[in-house]
This record gives sequence, C-alpha cells and structure tokens, in this order.
Amino acid sequence: MTLSVLLMSFGSLLIALTPTYKTIGILAPALLLIARLLQGLSVGGEYGVSATYLSEMASENRRGFYSSFQYVTLIGGQLIALGIQLILQKLLLTETQLEEWGWRIPFVIGALLSVIALYLRANLHETEAFENKKEVSDKKKGTVTELLKHPKALLTVIGLTLGGTLAFYTYTTYMQKFLVNTVHLTKEQSTLISFISLFIFACLQPVFGALSDKIGRRPLLLGFGILGTLCTVPLLTALSTTTSMWTAFFLIMAALIIVSGYTSINAVVKAELFPSEIRALGVGLPYALTVAIFGGTAEYVALWFKQAGTEQYFYWYITGCILFSLIVYAGMKDTKDNSSLDKD
Repeated sequence: MTLSVLLMSFGSLLIALTPTYKTIGILAPALLLIARLLQGLSVGGEYGVSATYLSEMASENRRGFYSSFQYVTLIGGQLIALGIQLILQKLLLTETQLEEWGWRIPFVIGALLSVIALYLRANLHETEAFENKKEVSDKKKGTVTELLKHPKALLTVIGLTLGGTLAFYTYTTYMQKFLVNTVHLTKEQSTLISFISLFIFACLQPVFGALSDKIGRRPLLLGFGILGTLCTVPLLTALSTTTSMWTAFFLIMAALIIVSGYTSINAVVKAELFPSEIRALGVGLPYALTVAIFGGTAEYVALWFKQAGTEQYFYWYITGCILFSLIVYAGMKDTKDNSSLDKD
C-alpha cells in the first residue's frame, strides 16, 4: 500500500514537470505514457490490498459500511481535482493560461498530498486475519498458482466488475466530455455538474454500504443490474437531447444512484469470496484486468462510436455489459451469509 502511493506520487510529479513537445519532441509523450502506466500500475496494485484491508478490519455486521469508503476516497480524489479545476477556471487563470501551463497545477498538488497518505499508511496496523495466517507457507500466499485453485471465485470477480466498472467510468470520468461534446454545455457548466453529482455520489456510498449490512449484498447488486439494464439507454438518450443544465444534472444523478448498488459494496463482495492468503491477489488481479479492458477504455469506445456517427450504440454496449453482470449476480449466493472472512 505504501509502494502504490509512491508510484502514484512519482507519476503525478512526472506529468507536472514533463516539458512540452516543442521542447523535447517525441520524448514528451513518451514520458507522459510512462507516468500514466506507473499510475495505472499503482491503482491496480492498490485496489486488492485496500479492499482486503477495509473488509478484514471491519466487524462482521459493519463490513459493507466500512468497505464502502474505498469508493468514497476514490470519488474524493476526483472531487478534489474538479474543485481545483473550478477554482482555476473561475478565479485564478484564464482559459489560455489553463491550457498552456495551468493544467500542471493539480498534478503538483496531487504529488504533495501523497505525502499525507504515505504518513497515514506507514502507521497502519496489520489485520487480525493477516496475523492469523502468518505461518502459512509462502507457496500458498498470494501466488497465481494458488489463485487458480479458485476458478469460480476468479470468474465471479470478472463478472461482478464488468458492467459496474463500465457504468462507473462512463458516468464519472467520461461524463465531462459527454456534457461538452454531446449535450453542448460549456466546460464550466460540465465541471460544476460533475462536482455536485460526484459529491452526492460519494455521500451515498456509506448509506448503500450500511444497507447491505442489513439486507445483504445480492439485493443491491440485483438492483443495479436490473435498473442498469433497463434504464441506461433511456437515461443517456434523454441526456443527449436535453438543453437544460439542471435536467442533465438530475439525469446523471439518477444514473449514479443506480450505479451505487455496485460501487458501494463491490470491494467487500469480492473480498468475501477468497481465503485470506490469496484475498488481495484474488480481488486485485481479475479486477485490474477487467477495469483496464472495460472501464479504462470506456472513453475511447464512446468517442469511437461518436466519431462513427453511431453514439447510441455505446449506450447499448453499456447495457449489454451490465446485463452480463446481472446474470452473474442472479446466479451467485449472497456473500454476506457465505463469507470467507468468517473463516479467518
């Protein structure tokens, strides 16, 4: 967890300090690519460990609530970035200054904030589940060979993640571009909508997480799967044709409420599938691969469809992926009542 912070910090600093193409030529985009790869590696390695830690340190009847804070912090990072962008846009810099050099400021701030995260993580205590398995052979700890002995859980993580990560990245990361390019709002309006909707979205995560501690994980996943399958095309179609800033906000908010059925509990559901000796790897590896293939490419696929003049096909693409995940949700047991965490 400490190493992931260092990689993220170095990646941010590298982006902030990389000279322009005019100055160093092809080396500029090469350095940016390296920085983004480092950050992607950091996030990929981070997820499984943090999901495992949050799930293991929580009491049995509060696991959903505690693990939901993983997405609170994830969304919180986006909120800080949007907040800085709003301040720079409205108060400090002109649009020209922002495009020329002001865009580097958030990356410098991100690198500095990582020092706080580094301090916090250096003072964390290991979980009881980890301590109980200290004597387990290294051959059984976090190895791919051991992980492959749990093919059902492995495939379940992929199915769980596929629709949820695509929906999440569509309504968060890609949505600003969608609001500008398709809805034709200004950059300032799209930034403001994204900031407000993401703030409410972050606040919803512990609410949904606590609800899962009462009624189970499966009802929330099924709710996301059913509503996501039925409502994605209507919501995005309505959003693409609206001319009102606040109508756009309420449509995005409706979508994010649906997505909360996945984001709030996906960490604990996956952690509850694996024994402690391979839990971090079992959660992190299939999740990282699925996010890279489907979540990470959401923006590129959306823009490809838009450039081809068939943007509505992207809406159906999201729907199909959520439907696939819904089939997985329908066929799985509720991990709250069948949790591997209870065996640690």
